[in-house]
Amino acid sequence: HAILIYLASSFPGVADHWYPADVYKRSKIHSVLDWHHSNLRRGPTTIVRNTVLAPVLGRPLNPEAAAEGEKFLSASLSKIESVWLKGNGRFLLGGNQPSIADLSLVCDIMQLELLGETERNRLLGPYKEVQQWIENTRNATNPHFDEVHKILMKAKEKLQNPRLKGANNEGGESDMKRTLHSRI
Repeated sequence: HAILIYLASSFPGVADHWYPADVYKRSKIHSVLDWHHSNLRRGPTTIVRNTVLAPVLGRPLNPEAAAEGEKFLSASLSKIESVWLKGNGRFLLGGNQPSIADLSLVCDIMQLELLGETERNRLLGPYKEVQQWIENTRNATNPHFDEVHKILMKAKEKLQNPRLKGANNEGGESDMKRTLHSRI
């Protein structure tokens, strides 16, 4: 969040909607960003790390931790719909254009792409407003949105392709594990 705030504040020509000059509007964005770290972030990260990424990283699956992550995710998505997406706008806090808060929260939810379509739909299906907001954010920021998530989509493709899942390089390390480690 600090990097997003710095970039939005330091470079001339950055549109005001990303991080408004108005202190009241900024405080609203900060409330979302602060909430994000203790709430939403714990959901997708915990689920993905303890399911699809665990075997790739040489760790055991942890269904209990994944279930705990699902609780955080569900509570967070409910809060996003009932609080942050209220209003007439298409973005958080009722905005008509995205802010750095939209970028930050959507990127965490995008991790769920690694789970596969069925599981992702199970988790996000009840949250139609969240799904529309993700699409609004994608549309408002493309082609950059797709560019930023290109690595995620490549990882998704490898995780969902059984032939590639177990493909090892000469050192015995999976290609996926090597790719993830090189990106982290």
